[in-house]
Amino acid sequence: MRQFSSAVETALLEEYVDFFILIKLEFSSNYYFTSLPYDLDYDGQTWLSDGGTFEYDSPQTSSIIDREAYRVAISDVSGTMQTEIANNVVGSPMSVFGGFLDASGAPLIGTDDVFLIYKGTVDSPTITNDFEQRLAVFEGTSPMADLDMVRTLITSKDGMDQYSATDTSFDEVFEDNELELKWGKK
Repeated sequence: MRQFSSAVETALLEEYVDFFILIKLEFSSNYYFTSLPYDLDYDGQTWLSDGGTFEYDSPQTSSIIDREAYRVAISDVSGTMQTEIANNVVGSPMSVFGGFLDASGAPLIGTDDVFLIYKGTVDSPTITNDFEQRLAVFEGTSPMADLDMVRTLITSKDGMDQYSATDTSFDEVFEDNELELKWGKK
């Protein structure tokens, strides 16, 4: 079971528990956003509130047994996220953390105070624009998920060497081998 600091345990005993979200996106640059209404210095980084963290979902398991998805939406007024998406962020790391506020409204950001909610890779990035606001929406998936990214995999005898020099799985594919298939009953 996760151990929290005594400050978090005290905050959790309050009648109303308030929390905040931290989102880390590792694209061509690292981006740090917070749901707090002000910037936050945590873990040697400044987590920006002006990114406008509009939406975050709880992790959901899809009908595919090995896929867990998490969705976040961030304001993209400057177009920075649109540029990142155009440069292909599929497969890039995405992390979401959570934390609590104490009774006075101050964020608890000690080592045992902030916890990891989700860690995976970006699967389905989109930009939505309803003429009032432009949002960058990132769906992250667990590493076992089927990502939307397309990569060429050369399946030749020598093509597999780029992944493993000792892989012999395709060695017999290009040799003259015959196999007799018998269909039906004996």
